Formats: sequence, structure tokens, C-alpha cells
Amino acid sequence: MDFFEKLNAAIAQNQSLLVVGLDPNPEMMPTHYCRGEDNGGIIKDLWDWLQFLISETSDLVCAYRPTFGFYKALGVPGMELLHKTLTAIPAHIPIILDAKHGDLNTSTIFAQTVFAQWQVDAITLTPYSGQDHIAPFLIYPGKAVFVLCSTSNPGAVSLQQYPTPESPLYLQVVKEAKNWGTPEQLGVEVGTTDPEILKRIRAVAPERIILARSIWAEGGDNLSEILAAGLNANGDGLLIPVPLDMLASQKPAVAIASLRESINQTRQQIVQDGTTCDLWMPDVCFLEPHPYQDLILQLYDIGCILFGEFVQASGAVFPYYIDLRKIISNPQIFHQVLTAYEHILKDLSFDRIAGIPYGSLPTATGLSLRLHHPMIFPRKEVKAHGTRRVIEGHFEPGETVVVVDDILISGKSAMEGAEKIKSAGLNVEDIVVFLDHEQGVKDRLKANGYRAHSVLTISEITETLYQAGRISEEQFQAFAQTH
Repeated sequence: MDFFEKLNAAIAQNQSLLVVGLDPNPEMMPTHYCRGEDNGGIIKDLWDWLQFLISETSDLVCAYRPTFGFYKALGVPGMELLHKTLTAIPAHIPIILDAKHGDLNTSTIFAQTVFAQWQVDAITLTPYSGQDHIAPFLIYPGKAVFVLCSTSNPGAVSLQQYPTPESPLYLQVVKEAKNWGTPEQLGVEVGTTDPEILKRIRAVAPERIILARSIWAEGGDNLSEILAAGLNANGDGLLIPVPLDMLASQKPAVAIASLRESINQTRQQIVQDGTTCDLWMPDVCFLEPHPYQDLILQLYDIGCILFGEFVQASGAVFPYYIDLRKIISNPQIFHQVLTAYEHILKDLSFDRIAGIPYGSLPTATGLSLRLHHPMIFPRKEVKAHGTRRVIEGHFEPGETVVVVDDILISGKSAMEGAEKIKSAGLNVEDIVVFLDHEQGVKDRLKANGYRAHSVLTISEITETLYQAGRISEEQFQAFAQTH
């Protein structure tokens, strides 16, 4: 079970969005646990307290968040305490290690320690070393990272609001981090008592989980505003910290259960009132979000989807242009594209994968590695020297090949490639593309003996972009007139 599956299961089982910080902070430990050297010292006192917190809250929370710095500050005994604490947490409740790790040089070894040795489910990271720092943590299947984008520290305002409050750095961090990992891999961490900050982050990242912290204003009367700003359209997507004063009390379960009830009542009211969309995504309310909504928006944001007047290879003029070659320079988006292809290919029967030069060769290579199927490709032009092969790669006559291409406009390149493959004694039944321009091409391929499959259609892309406010009514209508 990966992190998000585990998290959602814990949310459902305990009906809770609450996260408990398991921090061995002597200053926060209740005085009745301070039994001194006669009882084994401060580490033993802290261990007794942490065990108590786990036993009191395991049916009230959806995750635990140990802060690495508190354990590290206690030296070797503190690291031993961390190991004991991680082991004591029930296996069905996810662990988010609050490390705020930011050192690029140690990211690979630290990721291996945290995820492979300690079996932690997720970790918090700082973003200022960029994607190179985050990447080593994303190669562990089923694990997740939360990128810090905002803190509640007053001294950080001059940095987080730079260059202007209207276009602050913390929002740029969110936008950039979305390109580093999928929604199943990467969330954002937000420390603030200001619902407006949560609201703006939710608008930029409607599909991401927000790990909130330091949200409690003095008096604790801002809960409704925080929830309205940070919850997603389903009434979740926001992890809420348990206030420290509750953890320091003698009966934390009573106060935490009451807080959980208040949160659930507010969640229910917000969803019933239908106010969530207005709060976190102005002018947008995806009643039935497209399963590849986030991917479509990211492709648009990096310039793979353009709107205007563009002359196609056939000479036709379209009000849009699709350029998928950019995805190979963005590993995170390329990963999502490969996954989308994989969802189609897993239901097909074939021996080898063939990419059509040149646009789909990187995709075919990635799919070959991921699916453990050998790859071949038909040459665009046959060399007049050397082997003069029409098909590159090893194959045996009679094998079945699935053809992978990027875009179906007329179907000409895909069918020409398929015919070259068939001329070498191979069978081709299926052609899989990322985008179908919906000009009757699938019917044309069917008439020529091929089954065509596409991840997306141009209608799905334009409808999603229009709903998200990325394209105007005029652009949307210009597309509609061509279809």
C-alpha cells in the first residue's frame, strides 16, 4: 500500500484529518512525566510520553509526524528514541517524517535511509536546491514528499512575499514543485494562520494534499476559515495538526476527539453548501474532473499545448498546436505520460513495442523499459550503406508488435510505420497514441485493419483547459467550430 492509499484508508477508518506531531521536546512534556535520573533519565521520560500519545490517539488521527530535529538534538540516544517511536506507531497509520531536509549532497543517502531502512511513508523537504534535491526521494515507489512553501514565522514574510504580495515567492514554489512530482508523489507543506494564503495555494494546486502546520491563531477561532480555504472539492486534501497544548494535557484524547468532531461538522457543512469551489478555485468547479486533469494543465503550462493559428504538415490551418517533444525534458511529466500509455498497453497482447520516428521514440523507449518488452522501430529513411535495414532492432517473423505514436492527425505516419513493420513479417494490430485529433482518423485506421487507442482527445483537452480558465471563451469556440 503506497502513502496516499494508506493515508486515505486511515482518514476513512478514523474519520479524521488530524496529524499528531510526535516530538520529544522536553519543554512541552507534561511535568508528571519528568521523573528524573532515578527513573532512567530524560530519554526514558520522553519515551513514556510518546508511547502514551500514540496509545491515546491511534484511533483519532490519520497520520503521525515526528520532527527529526528534536530527535537529532538528543544525540545518539535521540536517534535510538526515533527508531523506537517509528516502530511503536501502528502499521496502518502513515508516518510523515518532518525533516525539512535541504542538503543536495546528502539527499540520495538520506532518502535511502528514511525510506528503505526506516520505512517512513513520507518526508518534508525544503525546495531551494531545486528539483535535483527532490528527485532522489521520488524514486521510491509508494513514498511521498511534502515540499515546504510557506511558514508562519514573521521573519520569513520579507522572503515569502517577495517580490510583491500579489505575486509572492511561496506561490512560485508551489507552481514549480508541481512539475517535480505527481499528485501521488508530492504534496505541499504550509505553515500559516492566514486563510488567504491557504486559499491562494489551493487555487494553484487543487489536486495536491496540503500538510498544514502552525495554523492555530490565538484563541483558535479560525478553524472554519482555515478549512474553507484549504479543503478540496471533496472536503479533504488538507492535513491538520493537533494543537500542542492538547498533546501536553493529561487527557489528550478527550480534546482531540472534540476537535475531530468540530472539523468533520465543518467539512460536511462546507461540502453541502457547495462553497468550496468558490473559495479555492474562483470561476472553476470541476463537477466531474477529468482523470488526467493535472497532466493536461501541466502540459499547457509548459507550452506543449498552444492556441492561435498554426499550419499543419498537411497544409490545414488549426486554431491550436500540440508539441509533445518538450515532455522529454521534464522527467516528472514524462513519467505521467508513460503511465497514461501504460494503462492502455497493459490490456493489449503484443511481443514488441515499436516507436514511430522521431517524436515517439523516447516514449517507446520508456515504455519498453517500464513494461519489460523489447523495442524496435521502422526507419524513416533507409540508409544506402551498412545493413540497409528497414527495421532497427532484433525480432522474429510472426511476432506481434504494438505501434506507439504521439499524435493522430491524418494517421499517415502511424500507418506507414505499421506497413514497414508488416513488410518484415511482423503482425500489427494496435496503434496507441497520446492524442487523437478526432478527424475520423480512428475509423480510417479501422478500415485499414488497425485498432486505434488514445490517451486523450483534443476535445477532452480543450474542455479541461476551458473549465480551468486557461483558455478563453473565444479560443474554446474557435476550436468547436473546427470539430
